[in-house]
Amino acid sequence: MPISASLIRALHRLHRQLSELKDRAERGPKQIRARDANLARLQEELAKVQAEAKAARVRADQKQLLLKSSEEKIVGLEGKLNACQSNREYQALKEQIAADRKACEVLADEILDSLERVDEYHNLIAEAQKNLAGARDELAKVQEVVRGESEVLGAEIGRIEAELAEQQANLSDDVREVYDRITRSKGHDAMAEVQGNFCGGCHQQLTPNLMSELAMDRSVFCKNCGRLIYLPEDRAPGKRP
Repeated sequence: MPISASLIRALHRLHRQLSELKDRAERGPKQIRARDANLARLQEELAKVQAEAKAARVRADQKQLLLKSSEEKIVGLEGKLNACQSNREYQALKEQIAADRKACEVLADEILDSLERVDEYHNLIAEAQKNLAGARDELAKVQEVVRGESEVLGAEIGRIEAELAEQQANLSDDVREVYDRITRSKGHDAMAEVQGNFCGGCHQQLTPNLMSELAMDRSVFCKNCGRLIYLPEDRAPGKRP
C-alpha cells in the first residue's frame, strides 16, 4: 500500500485543522445554550419572588381587614357600655374590650412586619429584574459574536474540507478503504507523526522493520494502536533518521 509521507502529513494537518475549526464552531452554540439556561433560571427566580411578594401582600391585606373588623367590633362593644343593666355586665364588656384591644395591638405589629416583608420582596424583585436584564444583554452580545464567528468558521471549514477532499483523491483504493475506516473511528487522531523510534499516538516503540518501511516511504500502521504513522518532515525518506 504505497503512500507518501508528505501526503499523510498533509492529510493529518488538514484533519487537525478541520477538527479544531469544528470544535470552535461548536463552542459558540454551547455558549448560547449556557446563557439561555441562565436566562431561564433567572426568569424562574423572578417569577418565584414575584409570587412570594404577591402572597405576602395578600396576607398583609387580610390582616389589615381583620384589624379593621376588630376595631369596628371594639367600637360596637364600647357603645354597649352605657346600656349595661348591671355592674357585672359592664365589667365583662370592659374585659372583652381590653382583650380585643390587646389582640389588635398584636395584629398591628404583625401587619407592620408583613409590610416590611413586602418591601423586602420589592427590593428582591428589583434585583432579580436587574440580573435578568443583564443576562438578556449578555445573551444578545454572545449571539452577535457567535453569528459573526459562525460565518467565518463556516467558510474556513468549507475551504479545509475541499482541500482535504483534493488530497484524499491521491489515495489509492486499497489505502483509501483502510484510511476511511480509521478516520471514521479516530478522526484527526487516526494518524501520528513518529517521534524518535516511537509512535506519536500511543508511544509504543516501533520495530526496526517498521522504521525501514517508513524510510522507504511505504504505508505503515502502528501495530499497537492502528494509526497511520509517518516520519516528520526533517526525516523524510532519503535522509538519515
